[in-house]
Amino acid sequence: MPVTSKVVIAIIVEAALFVVLLFGAAGTLEWGAGWAWMVLMFGGGGVVTLLLARNDPALLAERMRSPMQPDQPLWDKVFLVVMGVLWCAWLVLMGLDAVRFRWSAMPLWLASVGAALVAVSFWLVARVFLENTFLAPVVKIQTERGHRVISSGPYAVVRHPLYAAAAIMIPASALVLGSWWGLAFSVLLLAGLVWRTIMEERELVAHLEGYAQYTGRVRYRLVPFVW
Repeated sequence: MPVTSKVVIAIIVEAALFVVLLFGAAGTLEWGAGWAWMVLMFGGGGVVTLLLARNDPALLAERMRSPMQPDQPLWDKVFLVVMGVLWCAWLVLMGLDAVRFRWSAMPLWLASVGAALVAVSFWLVARVFLENTFLAPVVKIQTERGHRVISSGPYAVVRHPLYAAAAIMIPASALVLGSWWGLAFSVLLLAGLVWRTIMEERELVAHLEGYAQYTGRVRYRLVPFVW
């Protein structure tokens, strides 16, 4: 199947799943914040996809591959399944919280801050993808593509800028959707990102030439001057 067709199908399936989980839990389609978040997520994701299609179709093709691959560590397969379940539970929780039961009351200005942060996170995602052609969705060494250490652009600041962008996007999404419970639950998702960062670095240090030296030059994993 052509990559373009895979991308279109993936977007449609993902959007449908998000609508079912979010608005199904909310019990209504009349949720402005929910639709605003969908526009932000799929608008931002669409822009990044178009940039990849134009500038790095090989990476786009790589990211359309199965999330379960033969050369992928078992721990990463388990991680992706667990994170997928947590992500779905998170969306359901926010629909229940913000709309159906109205447990949370969040001021509008916080939702605006969240929307701005989601936009910033997608800008960073785009920068990262355009900088690193080896940014596969699974943990593996891509010897067939000449995998090498990338240390320019965002990678000169932190070693895992894509995870840093996700660490902004996740809590910001809870703000857009007006869910304090979603914001609290996002701590679990962030903990998962931190764990994968540590595990992925072990693989890279052990198997990617030059990565150990790179960690000596760029000290911080996710947050400059912090960690």
